Amino acid sequence: MAETHRIIPAVQEMQVGRGALLLNSSVTVSYVAELENEATLLAKYLDEDFNIHLEKSVDIEGVIDLCIDTDFQSNSKEGYELVVSDEKVKITSSTAVGVFYGIQTLRQLIVKDKERWSIPEVYIKDYPVFSWRAFMLDEARAFKGKEVVFLLLDEMARLKMNVFHWHLTDDQGWRIEIKKYPRLTEIGAWRDSTQIGGYRGATYDGKRHGGFYTQEEIKEVVAYAAERHIMIVPEFEMPGHESAAIAAYPWLGTTGRQIDVPCRFGVQYEVMDVTSSRVQGFIEDVLDEVITIFPSPVIHIGGDEVKFDQWNASTSIQEYMTRQGIETPADLQIVFTNRISHLLQQKERRMMGWNDITGNKIHEYNTEADATAKEKLADGTIVQFWKGDLDLIEKTASQGYDIVNSYHYKTYLDYDYQKIPLEKAYEFDPVPEGLPKDLKKKILGLGCQMWGEEIMDNDKMYYQIFPRIAAYAECGWTLPGRKDYFSFLKPLKKLKMVWKTQGLMK
Repeated sequence: MAETHRIIPAVQEMQVGRGALLLNSSVTVSYVAELENEATLLAKYLDEDFNIHLEKSVDIEGVIDLCIDTDFQSNSKEGYELVVSDEKVKITSSTAVGVFYGIQTLRQLIVKDKERWSIPEVYIKDYPVFSWRAFMLDEARAFKGKEVVFLLLDEMARLKMNVFHWHLTDDQGWRIEIKKYPRLTEIGAWRDSTQIGGYRGATYDGKRHGGFYTQEEIKEVVAYAAERHIMIVPEFEMPGHESAAIAAYPWLGTTGRQIDVPCRFGVQYEVMDVTSSRVQGFIEDVLDEVITIFPSPVIHIGGDEVKFDQWNASTSIQEYMTRQGIETPADLQIVFTNRISHLLQQKERRMMGWNDITGNKIHEYNTEADATAKEKLADGTIVQFWKGDLDLIEKTASQGYDIVNSYHYKTYLDYDYQKIPLEKAYEFDPVPEGLPKDLKKKILGLGCQMWGEEIMDNDKMYYQIFPRIAAYAECGWTLPGRKDYFSFLKPLKKLKMVWKTQGLMK
């Protein structure tokens, strides 16, 4: 019987009764003052999804009760209890976010019963398996604008995803207004053309592409996400993938030469001169402004795909490494990364980076000697695993670092459906098979990534995201033993209809 009312992501515990609660065109909701935001969003959902008017009240008993209970027991602060009788709905949690997730479950349980909407009698006890359930949007390569971001945040909320990883700087574009360095957006936010036909493509579309977010616009997006209990983690790439910034300020690079914002995708042109005090000052200034507009306790510094050619070719950088006793470029990157980590710690933030920052060789273009590191990452660093031997996850976890698993063969949404079909996405487990039990707690969760290369068109982007994002949402929320692909496909039909109505699927 529970399978009839299956939702996405699947709940941890569900008992279904025989009756149902029939809803009128107008219902009341009661709630405590601290749930004003959740009650407001519930009213929005009922109006938009079902044309049901919600009357809010903090005084009278409602058909829907939103409750905070500090004694509520759950495996997570995001956990909740949802009870539906033939008379009322009650959602209980110890936190507002738990109540919010109960509301998302309620949305999916409402069904048409002849001419009225109804909710089955049900008892649900639910909580997420992982605390980090992320979707990443790359706007450095393909600027989308805040209305698209709002839409994606709404769908993340529907699926109980709680981290929006915002990739805002890269070789092909800089998207954050930094008041102290206006050329970052005057120059770095625009490129003359865009490569087409993949990484090996030899043609360009000839269209100027660009755009950026003002700090006020970013604050608006951050507030919108916070209302939906989504943390926005900004990514400010360093020391590689910095060609757009170097095009604006050539002294950031290793050569000091003027370059253009690249029109070609892939790793391009230049990396930062991490031995320069002026470059260090630039990074500190940018981080100061980033931290002001992003309240997230985590700041992502990228750190991936640093080609060591420029550092090896720079006399001044080689001399610096000799003076400091730094043996390899990988060690230099870790020394630099740790400097940023300590800087962020002083500002009460935690650093996150792609697993390149661990100093292991994962790229064919770096030699074994260059990519071997003796230096150790700073404590508290979060490592986002995307590439390399899966044994590196165990190695990194055993060194004490928390990990977000974003293994590219399983989670990259820009990969086509032949490489990552829906079932493969659904079967992804953030905890690698064979990981020792004592290290499993180091896996915070997962991220699924929508990279912007070759995805300039919104319809193409939506095609890549939907419906696979639903699979990743369930990977992050539901216990493995509660997952079943063919069971998942049944409620997915309902979600697909919602997304088709919104123009997200065809």
